[in-house]
Amino acid sequence: MLTDYHNHLERGALTLDYLRQFTDAAVKKGIQHFGISEHAYHFYQTKNILSNPWVDARRCYDMDDYVRLFHEAWDAGLDVKMSIEMDYTPGKHEEMAAFIRSYEFDYVIGSIHWVDDFGIDLAEYRHEWERRDLYDTYRKYFDQVVTLAESNLFDIIGHLDLVKIFKYVPEDEEFLLEQYDRATTALANSKTCVEISTAGLRKPVGELYPDPRLLQMCYDKGIPIVLSSDAHVPEHVGADFDKAVELARSVGYTELMTFSKGERKAVPLG
Repeated sequence: MLTDYHNHLERGALTLDYLRQFTDAAVKKGIQHFGISEHAYHFYQTKNILSNPWVDARRCYDMDDYVRLFHEAWDAGLDVKMSIEMDYTPGKHEEMAAFIRSYEFDYVIGSIHWVDDFGIDLAEYRHEWERRDLYDTYRKYFDQVVTLAESNLFDIIGHLDLVKIFKYVPEDEEFLLEQYDRATTALANSKTCVEISTAGLRKPVGELYPDPRLLQMCYDKGIPIVLSSDAHVPEHVGADFDKAVELARSVGYTELMTFSKGERKAVPLG
């Protein structure tokens, strides 16, 4: 079995025709469990959770239209899960919980893209990596991984070590492994699964998320996994899944987690 639970329609339109391009690609790639997880910041209903100039300029969707699209897809016989990728926002747990409860998501992805006012994965902010303390940014990033897990709001954490995207990585391995250890301990005590994401292969870092040492800690602590491509165009659905499966098996995984209306079920790794 294969999953691809992290995909976005934002470069096209919230239409059945465009969605079908993604589901058709999933079928061709042999992906049995496929979902769309649009960025929550695009929706007017999340303004009370995350708001800054970069995000607000991209808020253009209404959740009613999003939900309607999935009902159209299901009526048309498309096998697609409805999800959202929410920017985990410290101090907004009640607002995030209220939003998640308002919709019948099959699963919810929580991701960290912001460290204070720093959009860590955005090209517009790349220069900030040279201005800020690398170790402080990493520590704050993994602080959020810990509190994301402790919130127990999310089924999956997206691209667990996204912070490495531009190849800014601490040289102090002891420090890095300390961040990995506290993050995986918190995740192991939550319901949160970790995705192996192939998106990093298409980014400057040129690596899968997460780092093999980090994924090994996930396996050793019994944290379930899913596979994801983080596709923003249909052509990237299921991209490089052979490498994701190889990484999963190399640390010991033999199962993936699947989701349907909040229910989870382990299946053999394809």
